[in-house]
Amino acid sequence: MTTPDRQPSAPQPPVATAKDLIYRSPLALVAGVLLLVLAGWLGFDALAKGHGRTPWLALASLILIVPLVIAFTLRPAVFAGEDRLRVRNPFRVITLPWGEVASLRSGYTNEVVANSGAKFQLWAIPVSLRDRKKAARRQTRAEKGAQGGGRSGGFGLGGFGGLGSLGGGDGPTRAETDRIMDDLRQMQDRRGKAKSAQGEVAVRWSYEVIAPAVAGAVLFVVLLATG
Repeated sequence: MTTPDRQPSAPQPPVATAKDLIYRSPLALVAGVLLLVLAGWLGFDALAKGHGRTPWLALASLILIVPLVIAFTLRPAVFAGEDRLRVRNPFRVITLPWGEVASLRSGYTNEVVANSGAKFQLWAIPVSLRDRKKAARRQTRAEKGAQGGGRSGGFGLGGFGGLGSLGGGDGPTRAETDRIMDDLRQMQDRRGKAKSAQGEVAVRWSYEVIAPAVAGAVLFVVLLATG
């Protein structure tokens, strides 16, 4: 008994593996859950108790709002593997082999720059200017403490390694997202020339998020226009 020949399957986008480092924003996750709970409570209350066109408007609002909340809060993530960097933004998924990463920049936003010059923002690693200022103040205090300890002959806090050592770091104090970007830069430096880390940049639109949001917006506009 012979079995039918299997057709070759279409190539699938890379998925996260156990070896991938995953970076997400905890604050965004918490905000997303709270917004979904609030939207669900208000929406389903309107569906159950509303009259006339109210349930339909509530349904359209849910179809529009829920995908957008998920897209901007729960969905963003950065997956750093041995061979590639995968960036999952609200409406796109960008896969960059390390060999195609030209630089990782930190300014008012964190972004990855491809060799072609294309820039992609890292939504999952937001910049916190407040954390940067706190880190700068801690670094300043550590330096002053170390200098003061040296002048006191080792009897101050500086005599035990300085405040910088008490902070648990052997380098300049850094904000959390800046430390993450430093880690990604180290991975790019280490793996950028590896043979398995070469290839092309792939960009895929997230239609699973875009389609329901557009459908909800169209339904909402139609309901308002026909009201």
